[in-house]
Amino acid sequence: MTKPIPDEMVQAVRLTRSGRLSEATDFIQRLLRGRPSPSPSDETTGQTRSPLTIDVMAVDITASASHETSATPLEPAPSPAPPKPDPSSQHGSARIFEGLQSLPAGLKKAKHAAPSDLAPAAGAFITKSLSNAAGKRDYKLYIPSVASRSPHEPRPLIIMLHGCTQSADDFAAGTRMNFAAEGNGCFVAYPEQIAAANTSKCWNWFETKHQSRGRGEPSLIAGIAEQIMKDHNIDPRRVYIAGLSAGGAAASVVAEAYPDIFAAAGVHSGLACGVARDMPSAFAAMQGRHGLYTSTRESLIPTIVFHGDADKTVHPRNGADVVAGAAAGNTYPREVERGISPGGRSFTRSIQRNEGGQSVIEDWVIHGAGHAWSGGSPAGSFTDPSGPDATTEMLRFFLAHARSE
Repeated sequence: MTKPIPDEMVQAVRLTRSGRLSEATDFIQRLLRGRPSPSPSDETTGQTRSPLTIDVMAVDITASASHETSATPLEPAPSPAPPKPDPSSQHGSARIFEGLQSLPAGLKKAKHAAPSDLAPAAGAFITKSLSNAAGKRDYKLYIPSVASRSPHEPRPLIIMLHGCTQSADDFAAGTRMNFAAEGNGCFVAYPEQIAAANTSKCWNWFETKHQSRGRGEPSLIAGIAEQIMKDHNIDPRRVYIAGLSAGGAAASVVAEAYPDIFAAAGVHSGLACGVARDMPSAFAAMQGRHGLYTSTRESLIPTIVFHGDADKTVHPRNGADVVAGAAAGNTYPREVERGISPGGRSFTRSIQRNEGGQSVIEDWVIHGAGHAWSGGSPAGSFTDPSGPDATTEMLRFFLAHARSE
């Protein structure tokens, strides 16, 4: 049974809905720091603060929930009566963050990976930056060794969006995408969120100003892809985007906004484009309480999805919603495979194929997995080495798709 939302979260949402955003932000940040919270009347400071960390807030969900049982849209639940304080919690608020606290040790903070964990020595891993009307973002770019050996052959490009608290290096080390890309001659870019835009370096997928073409963070991310395409010999038909958690949600948004750039998307433990428009709806979506977003597109976005069915940070229902959004109302023959990874993790893989038999949507439900990159390396944060290997499977899926001119 789903546990009630703590009264602290209810209070934060009420502050937000009443337009008192700085008070709501400060209130929840105090909870994150483990400090007793003064009454809202003491919180008015008049200062403008960065957006909240959105993808580390969670309440308990049913551990056995899966994509197959959660596809029916749910109406947002009314706020329950405030529960009694939890005597096992220092301030009665720790249960809000139980999804994050239950992660194994070493997964909670970004790590400083050794250079050998970031990229193969054969290639180059460099720092670049992009500026436009929306601001400036640095990014790390992996250049495969084949780019210097065969400079006249266009190469694929993958954009990788990290989750909250992570960095480009941390995400590269955890996913080991650079190592997989070297073997396939792919460029890989890691845009990096800044603390000035979000105090926990989350991509602001839940804000309307960051949800459309030509604006905000989508314009920066797409602009990074375009800059790399200008500076290097990139095949414009084979540009892809993937992300984890808040990065996965941002990948959904960017793929929707720029179908003329990205040929396919990969969403790991993320949310579908359009399921949230502000902080209250973001909290609801993360808990699986939201309506299904209806795309105005007529054509699908080839998409591969990974989501643990024991994820307490982003409800597993969101994986199914990403699949539905990618299909854009189209239906395809579907087949289901079940297996066990070399690390002992069982999974269910649902495949939708087009008329030519090509896999156009894949939905991987990882049984017993939480909020972490499946098959990732312990050199990075938020990884589950038990597998299956999301990096290898995403790259395989991407390279099977090329955008039509």
